[in-house]
Amino acid sequence: MIILVASAAQAETGLASYYGGRGHRGEMTCAHRTRPFGSMVTVSRAGHSIRCRINDRGPFVRGRVIDVSISAARALGMMRSGVVRVSVE
Repeated sequence: MIILVASAAQAETGLASYYGGRGHRGEMTCAHRTRPFGSMVTVSRAGHSIRCRINDRGPFVRGRVIDVSISAARALGMMRSGVVRVSVE
């Protein structure tokens, strides 16, 4: 259990993209390859920071560390760019 908490607390930096599809009333969710489902992460970019819940696996594109929902992408200001550099904690 301590190992799980320690690994979830590690920060990582890399590229993020967003995904469409059905959302649950603007809920900020995201997909990550290894973090546990239901865990909360902080995603930061250029002075914007959000909390989102891991509810899926991915991204499956090389070099990307996280995929965020459309509402999370709007909050991060990444709708025009599509793919941006972020920090995930």
